[in-house]
Amino acid sequence: MGDPVIQVELEPLEAAIGYRFANRTFLLRALTHSSHVHEHSQAGADSLGDNEQLEFLGDSILGFLISEALFTRFPDCPEGRLSKLRAHLVSAVFLHQVSRQLRLGEYLMLGRGEEMSGGRSKKTLLVDALEALIAAIYLDSGIETVRQFVHRFVIGHASGGNGISEDILDRPPADYKSALQELAQARRLPAPRYSIVKEQGPEHSKTFTIEVRIGREWTGQAQGYSKKSAAQNAARVLLGHLGEISAPEA
Repeated sequence: MGDPVIQVELEPLEAAIGYRFANRTFLLRALTHSSHVHEHSQAGADSLGDNEQLEFLGDSILGFLISEALFTRFPDCPEGRLSKLRAHLVSAVFLHQVSRQLRLGEYLMLGRGEEMSGGRSKKTLLVDALEALIAAIYLDSGIETVRQFVHRFVIGHASGGNGISEDILDRPPADYKSALQELAQARRLPAPRYSIVKEQGPEHSKTFTIEVRIGREWTGQAQGYSKKSAAQNAARVLLGHLGEISAPEA
């Protein structure tokens, strides 16, 4: 049996992430879905194996590096608040945005059935590939290189590329407003409309309640310490109602 067939050009991806693999086998496996492995094994071809084990390792590495960054940047912040922010940064909704930014879907190696069913744009497959990519970088080059990747593409995406600033503690890192807008367009629903329901507290410490509405049927309402964060929180609530994300935290 020969070597596994490389079906994609990987140089553009390496250029996008700013890292060239010494052992490209790690990168290839990170991009290989189980459907591809199954299809090629039935045909008697060699395979590198799928990315599921790499995804498992990458998930742990990502959680550690996010925790490390938050601990270093906010040493006096309560543990509960840091945990919620970490949960946002490793959530499928947020990591899906990062994977789309890197255009990982273009590089996935899929079986024919998964390809035909739109696998290149599936949230789960893209998030798994991103976590597998993190593991691949770690195995190829070590923790410092993957730390740079996470700070640049995950933490940087959450903070506009400017590092972790104080305001990130009060806003959802994922852009739920954009996600809701895209969902409404995809389902041919009216555009989301936002309105202030209530303002509470003194001028220096106000709490805002904002409602988002799509048509007459769908609504979401949430609070925040700024109008921007309240609107993002409301969009997250409505996305939860529409089944796009898990139920929002209390």
